[in-house]
Amino acid sequence: MNGNDTTTFDAIIVGGSYAGIAAALQLARARRRVLVVDEGLRRNRFASHSHGFLGQDGRPPGEIASEARDQLIRYPTVTWMTGRAGEAARTGEGFQITAQDGIAYRGRRLLIAVGVVDELPAIPGLAERWGRSVFHCPYCHGYELMQGRIGVVAVSGQSMHHALMLPDWGPTTLLLNAAFEPDADQSAHLARRGVSVETALISGIDGDPPEVSLADGRTLPFAGLFVLPRSRVASPLAAQLGCATEDGPLGTHIRVDAMQETSIPGVFACGDAARAAGSVALAVGAGTIAGTALHRSLLFCEDDALFARS
Repeated sequence: MNGNDTTTFDAIIVGGSYAGIAAALQLARARRRVLVVDEGLRRNRFASHSHGFLGQDGRPPGEIASEARDQLIRYPTVTWMTGRAGEAARTGEGFQITAQDGIAYRGRRLLIAVGVVDELPAIPGLAERWGRSVFHCPYCHGYELMQGRIGVVAVSGQSMHHALMLPDWGPTTLLLNAAFEPDADQSAHLARRGVSVETALISGIDGDPPEVSLADGRTLPFAGLFVLPRSRVASPLAAQLGCATEDGPLGTHIRVDAMQETSIPGVFACGDAARAAGSVALAVGAGTIAGTALHRSLLFCEDDALFARS
């Protein structure tokens, strides 16, 4: 597409990972004109394998996304643009997205599937092992630890959730790292689940499998570590349009209804940016709902009367 193209797409989808592709596929199969703008920064790009997704268990996540993209762009009504959408605005006919190169694209509907950015605790060696031996989802990565010793790096009281879950995957130690102090009831619950509690500060993490170095000089080996990072929506587009948000225990996400529509008529959102937790399977499901709901909004509002309500 060149900068002089005056096409108004039926839908612009910002974010071409699992949720965005799933949404685009529904629209492509309805023969709608779709523009997908993708920056190429999947949340799970640090993981070597993806688990828990029906029919794709154990595949590298990049292969899943690449194959899905190849299948999508075979549809002649789909345009794929690699790059970042920097600005979003309302227009008389719908929405306009401006790319970083300054070129503007127009769409009757907008779907935001930009994902999130994980904000990891500042522990030396942790970020380098993110997705490889430091994880956030037991269902995605717990089985492969083969019931080995598991460490939970606490970031707040929310880490109790991880610590109480993970004994199903292996002997678990909660590394408090001065993030919080369990009360009597919490301590009793941890004991009932067989969770050990380590109070010494963490000075660093080395090796794969990881070894946690403590400030008192001890080193604790683990098969894998789990941590609950805070997350933030990876793009300001929803905020620019005034979409309502919700605060979750680990960050803020875009508020959507049961059909993945935001508080702004004609703007949909799906994937990790629009839910408090995520996985490939959940992203694909939400994207499928969003794509079909967006299509129906075009069918039953062909005169775009919904914009008159806002």
